[in-house]
Amino acid sequence: MLLRILAVAFSVGALAALASCGEKAPQLPRLGPGDVVLAFGDSITYGTGASAEEAYPSVLSNLLSRQVVGAGVPRETTADGLERLPAVLDDVEPRLMLLCMGGNDMLRKGDASLTESNLRSMVRIAAERGVAVVLIGVPEPVLFGTTAAFYGAIAKDYHLPFENKILEELLFDGQLKSDPIHPNARGYRRLAEAMAELLRKAGAV
Repeated sequence: MLLRILAVAFSVGALAALASCGEKAPQLPRLGPGDVVLAFGDSITYGTGASAEEAYPSVLSNLLSRQVVGAGVPRETTADGLERLPAVLDDVEPRLMLLCMGGNDMLRKGDASLTESNLRSMVRIAAERGVAVVLIGVPEPVLFGTTAAFYGAIAKDYHLPFENKILEELLFDGQLKSDPIHPNARGYRRLAEAMAELLRKAGAV
């Protein structure tokens, strides 16, 4: 009897593992030559610590040979971004949005559940306009901090392509930073390269 129970348990576990392996990675619509990408966020998207030409949206635009509009506002929280987003989407009319926000909420010790709720609302607003979303995870502002867990939950629930390592890499490499928080030109290029790779893997380009 015990052997039969173990055999059944093993079979169920094996099927679950196979199902997990078979789950398709999130894909994006193929970007046409005239399609616009919106990079929406705070100071990381703005490019604090580098020139406008060195900010990651500008570098990514060159890497993709597509128009990438940078819409980053330094010191902005997710509540601010949620209020600003609809007008930006209406103005830019992007096919794809790269969403990178939440760092200022965490720096100000804001309620994590509210930050998550604001990000989810931004994803929904974009989806309602037919705009695909890529989520960029932001590390928690603590020693050896990793990407806050709610980013992964949002990406899973909405089946979004998710970049959750590049900002951790930049945070812990002093040669890629202009100050304790922001990348320098080399760091922004690494961010742009990581996003270009993700977009290619997801079928956008």
